[in-house]
Amino acid sequence: MDNNKFKKQDKFNKGQGQSRSNGGRRDGGRYENRRNSSDRWQGEAPSNIVAGRNAVMELVKTGAPVDKILVSGREGSVVAIIAEAKKAGITVVDSTKESLDRLAHGEHHQGVCAMVAEKEYSTVEEILEIARERGEKPLIVVCDGIEDPHNLGAVIRCAECSGAHGVIIPERRACGLTPAVSKASAGAILHMAVAKVGNIAETIEKLKENNVWTFAAEADGQDFFETDFNCGCAIVLGGEDSGVSRLVRERCDYTVSIPMYGKVNSLNVSTAASVLLCHAARMQRK
Repeated sequence: MDNNKFKKQDKFNKGQGQSRSNGGRRDGGRYENRRNSSDRWQGEAPSNIVAGRNAVMELVKTGAPVDKILVSGREGSVVAIIAEAKKAGITVVDSTKESLDRLAHGEHHQGVCAMVAEKEYSTVEEILEIARERGEKPLIVVCDGIEDPHNLGAVIRCAECSGAHGVIIPERRACGLTPAVSKASAGAILHMAVAKVGNIAETIEKLKENNVWTFAAEADGQDFFETDFNCGCAIVLGGEDSGVSRLVRERCDYTVSIPMYGKVNSLNVSTAASVLLCHAARMQRK
């Protein structure tokens, strides 16, 4: 048997990254083979997509929670939209007309689309305040680049069930609070504070300044059963393919691993989250 096929699994213990269930295909791939332009974009755009320059500008001005704005060019009124977005702390991502066509399902987007978050984001300070108000040691989940919405939703569900005080996600190269995330969380997103930050490594330092110990879930760490989580702690989970980034891992206080006893050498990120969070929550409540 060729054991090399097992090497590309979640990089939580010994593997190198889980293969995505969609084969790595991105949004709208199902439209690529349609030849009839009249039915190229069937159905309406997802409810969290706002297309068009005027619509996106008004959305930004209302202060509504926006995950990111995608633009296929930076000219004319798009420049003003980008300026307003930066003032509001909204991430702007360069895209292509074809990608925006798929995202907007053929609606007239004028080179601009916004992805509206399912709920308003919190701040790291607010997450820490939740723990203080409850009189509990902080239990926080830090997601370092989880891109699959189903995985992120499942992690949020695990965090809520274990009594965690908040989840932290990055602005770029990661999934935001989309409808798919909300559905996968089974309603947990409504009860969980989620903060979106520009730099995970800097956020790790901020947590440490607030007496929160940080634990990277990665390969070659100490057995999590032998790790003391009876403290303010943040469990750092890496992306499906890349795991916890080198810089983030170096900033963490500890690296912990889940022992594997079977033939498959790693767990899905949300499954690993449930194991570590439930164990940490139990130790904190002893």
